[in-house]
Amino acid sequence: MKRAALMFGLTAAAVAAVPAAANEELAKKYACFACHTTDKKMVGPAYKEVAAKYRGDKDAAAKLAQKVKNGSQGVWGNVPMPPNSTVPDADVNALVKWILSQK
Repeated sequence: MKRAALMFGLTAAAVAAVPAAANEELAKKYACFACHTTDKKMVGPAYKEVAAKYRGDKDAAAKLAQKVKNGSQGVWGNVPMPPNSTVPDADVNALVKWILSQK
């Protein structure tokens, strides 16, 4: 895809930004921003905090996907994160990958 995009005049940065924007759109679609932001704690932790906490953990993506699907409590405080069982696995995985990419 990158090669084809570059042939049509898109820069490598523009190509790299597509997945991030698409995953931010998923976060909007599933109302994740009602409790989270990218860089500041709200009801739940900031995505950058989550990425920092799990950086270097090879099992982080699987752990976080389970937390998103099943809900979680106690990791970031007393406010529980409700389960998101209706979000398709592919979207959960894309969201988790995007969250873990935050710097």
